[in-house]
Amino acid sequence: MAARGGDVTRRLGLDALDGLPAAARPVVDPAGVSVGIVHLGIGAFHRAHQAVFTEEAMASHGDLSWGVCGVSQRSRTVVDQLAPQDGLYAVLERSAAGATARVVGSVREVLCAADNASGVLDRIAAPSTRIVTLTVTEKGYRLRPATGHLDLADGEVVADLAGRPPRTVAGQLVRGLERRMHNDAGPLTVVCCDNLPANGVVMRRLVGDFCARLPDSPGLTEWIAQSVRFPSTMVDRIVPATAGADRAEVTRLLGLRDEGTVVAEPFRQWVIEDDFAAARPAWERAGATLTDDVGPYETMKLRLLNGSHSTLAYLGALAGCEFIAHAVRAARLGELVHRLMADEVRPTLAVPASFDVAEYTATLLERFANPALKHRTIQVAMDGSQKLPQRLLGTARDLLALGDSPRLIAFAVAGWMRYVSAGQSERGGPLPVDDPLAARIAAVTAGADSPAAVCHALLGLAEIFGEDLSVDPTFPGLVLDGLQRLTRDGVAPAVRAILAT
Repeated sequence: MAARGGDVTRRLGLDALDGLPAAARPVVDPAGVSVGIVHLGIGAFHRAHQAVFTEEAMASHGDLSWGVCGVSQRSRTVVDQLAPQDGLYAVLERSAAGATARVVGSVREVLCAADNASGVLDRIAAPSTRIVTLTVTEKGYRLRPATGHLDLADGEVVADLAGRPPRTVAGQLVRGLERRMHNDAGPLTVVCCDNLPANGVVMRRLVGDFCARLPDSPGLTEWIAQSVRFPSTMVDRIVPATAGADRAEVTRLLGLRDEGTVVAEPFRQWVIEDDFAAARPAWERAGATLTDDVGPYETMKLRLLNGSHSTLAYLGALAGCEFIAHAVRAARLGELVHRLMADEVRPTLAVPASFDVAEYTATLLERFANPALKHRTIQVAMDGSQKLPQRLLGTARDLLALGDSPRLIAFAVAGWMRYVSAGQSERGGPLPVDDPLAARIAAVTAGADSPAAVCHALLGLAEIFGEDLSVDPTFPGLVLDGLQRLTRDGVAPAVRAILAT
């Protein structure tokens, strides 16, 4: 249904669904769906990924007890978007062929942890809740990237441990599990869906770190070990930030105003370790892969897709490219990331049987080049200190252990260093450093007046590079060479030079 005359103001909600064409309606009746999942971090990615898989799983199996209670960690923005719409929102799929919109009906409740912490804990502790899922981005876990453990010096973690209404995911989970144990509400599965290697293992470790600092931890720790599972996952779908033009497109396609629109590419993938404490949705019927070992899939995705994405973001932003689709076509950056994937990432991977890495790599480049997505380079460039270890540095360490040279990985790291220290792009545009370690990065580079000084200062950040890479006999020199080229010559000449060697 298209908007008529530009005057459509009716807002999306349950009472408006009958007016939508069948292809645009939820695949389940939202009014019949009850909550069985609590999701921490109900941003755009969850709504375009796990919520869609869950809705389709309910439709295929007929079990409507897997609705989502979405939790916004700090801001009420998503609550204000979705609550007046009965939890409904549209996923706008954009491809080179055009755009389609469909309303999703799996989100049945939205809470803001900042003003209803007890309500969040009650939901986690409810017997009807059998799964908690999370997408809070890498920085949301409050971990030290170099160790993988909870950052016990983080002010928010300290406050949660002191007993305030919890605001960190570790605090929310542990306090919710504590209530669940006392209520005898049954087992629970915690499904981390962020881009962290072995994310289930990491989540279990963070919960354990938090529990260990509580006065009554032994009993709770034992109950969690017996009653809670933390499967690892790999998630994949490119979900750029929603713009006003996207909401206008949904209004045109549906004839309704939707404040909760999310944008996504057509591609989506979810690989889940089959280790659940109790029942789960039939996600495999919606296209998810259930497996005994997620490791090979998550390593491939983190290093091939995410590593290349970050490389395109830093170098593309430096070159003045606003969007990833522009970056992949500029300054031979598409060729650079193809070489990076084929020559340096591929030798470090344990590829699952029947998986075609060459086809996957080609598909990634096509996805990056999708001109309809408008995925901003500076959005992908956010939180680099939290992303580099798993996206790029793990590959570098594996290559060094094999006796190979991580030239292209080091060049990508040099791109990050130039991004966080340059201040502006080659076209004069701003390069915002949106990062949990932004103040520390600025402090250590403040007096660095040469590429060598910048490189030395940033490699010294053990929370990013560990204690090994800064003293490796090869890696610092490779990074410095790339940073000198980028500083002296600019992105395009530096890329040409690195590809010629």
